[in-house]
Amino acid sequence: MAEIYNFSAGPAVLPKAVLEQARDELLDWHGTGMSVMEMSHRSKEYLSIAEQAEADLRELLSIPDNYRVLFLQGGATSQFCMVPMNLLRGKQQADYVNSGAWSKKAIAEAQRYCDVNVVASSEDSNFSSIPAFDSWQLNEQAAYLHYTPNETIGGVEFHWIPDSGDVPLVADMSSTILSRPLEVSRYGVIYAGAQKIIGPAGLTVVIVRDDLAGETFPGTPTMFNYRKLADNGSMMNTPPTYGWYLAGLVFKWLKQQGGVAAIAEVNQRKAQSLYAAIEGSGFYSSPVARDCRSWMNVPFTLADAGLDSEFLAQAGSAGLLNLKGHRSVGGMRASIYNAMPESGVAALIDFMGEFERTQG
Repeated sequence: MAEIYNFSAGPAVLPKAVLEQARDELLDWHGTGMSVMEMSHRSKEYLSIAEQAEADLRELLSIPDNYRVLFLQGGATSQFCMVPMNLLRGKQQADYVNSGAWSKKAIAEAQRYCDVNVVASSEDSNFSSIPAFDSWQLNEQAAYLHYTPNETIGGVEFHWIPDSGDVPLVADMSSTILSRPLEVSRYGVIYAGAQKIIGPAGLTVVIVRDDLAGETFPGTPTMFNYRKLADNGSMMNTPPTYGWYLAGLVFKWLKQQGGVAAIAEVNQRKAQSLYAAIEGSGFYSSPVARDCRSWMNVPFTLADAGLDSEFLAQAGSAGLLNLKGHRSVGGMRASIYNAMPESGVAALIDFMGEFERTQG
């Protein structure tokens, strides 16, 4: 059977070594006679799993001691309301950057709790670029500044960190966390749904600076209170235990690859190779401005959209799966997260070349 490469944007490919270890430990974790799925989340066995996962994540991202790490349910979209609930802290306005579909959703949810100042938007260019920082209309009195460093759908990525001054910076890093080194101390809150880079769907990781947790919006549910969650070790109720365990295996795998600095080099090579193939073709094109093209999510279009279905059918037969672009963008999208090997990108490039030769 030909090698299968899954280019899904999420849930996405996981490292084969992680899946193999999870398979081997499924019925009996480390001689306990139990599956991780069967363990009490308060047992010493499971607590060892949870604590090691957090320790490894802290090591990978060099997370300072004054930040709390939460392993939660609800997906990154739940953070669209939890961020204002926890970070408004008596203020009435928050700053948001509108750089794509996920930014728009975050803005819409935040508007339920405060006045949202959209400091910059690229919607008029169909989210194909990022507004120049000197055009942003920032409010120095805002409760926080929120942005989405990598837009999964549009394939637009910030290759720089906005300077928010004394205003806490908040980032939805669902599709970029752990893809390269990260200066955590520049941020007030970082959150990420797991199902793209960290692990399976159902787990969300939140990294919050300790001084920002504790003063919540009136009526905030207890289960949405960062301070309560942090003080209870993310175990106020039963957490997504198996997802947390698998995330821990992914963190160990990433350390074995040399950490985020080493994986960043691989990720950059993968992206550069794929963009070079697109740019070197008269048949494929990228809708994203060159200076903000994503390393993780690469959208591209064919010269003749009428060939999209044939491209997808032939790609599937070649073992290249889930390349259909999001319905709002069209065309194709290759998501090439940490677990996508360079051989997968090479196979896609070879297929694209052959398809252009026969159909272009």
